[in-house]
Amino acid sequence: MSYIRTLTPLLHSGRSILLGLALGLSMLAPTQAALPVDTKAVPNDFMEAVANNMLNAVKNDTEARNGNTTRIHALVEQYALPYIDMTKTTRLSTGRYWKQASAEQQRRLVDAFTGTLIRTYSGAFTRVDQISKIEILPFRGDPEAKDAVVRSTLSQRNGPSAAVDYRLERTDAGWKIYDLNVEGIWLIQNYRNQFAQEINRNGIDGLIKALEQRNQ
Repeated sequence: MSYIRTLTPLLHSGRSILLGLALGLSMLAPTQAALPVDTKAVPNDFMEAVANNMLNAVKNDTEARNGNTTRIHALVEQYALPYIDMTKTTRLSTGRYWKQASAEQQRRLVDAFTGTLIRTYSGAFTRVDQISKIEILPFRGDPEAKDAVVRSTLSQRNGPSAAVDYRLERTDAGWKIYDLNVEGIWLIQNYRNQFAQEINRNGIDGLIKALEQRNQ
């Protein structure tokens, strides 16, 4: 499971906390109701609503803040995954090997990678407090484009602010998140190299097995 060893330096750095928060967290008072998410709004308004609702859910769930992965998984499924194109994220992370995979292998890859991302960064949810805040910056791109990047800054209690970028695609159902960048590291690019190494050594089934074992 070489991809796990390759990822270790990232997990033991501040970037693991940043990336976990960046998957869908910003600041919202716990007493506020969930914001309506308009998937066809301008990109920064869409992203702000998704991020606010995710953090609000975590702040109101003691088990999630205590690191209960079952509760974290449930919250991510409810508040974040509907707005993330995990199939595209997995396809781009797998690169040219995606077309070599059968439909069943592709399905298992998506399921396994989704679980891996949630579990890998679940520790970040225990760091959520009243100080943590993501500020969505004004959108500078073309709101009518099919692909957009929403930029933000993440402030923390113990550390300087960090830049976090979200990459979105316009679909028939509206905007979908499919990649993010934390302090210069794009998630897809980071995993693509690791996935390729694992596939070259053990094939597509080997990558699926490694991901599924990581999720146990």
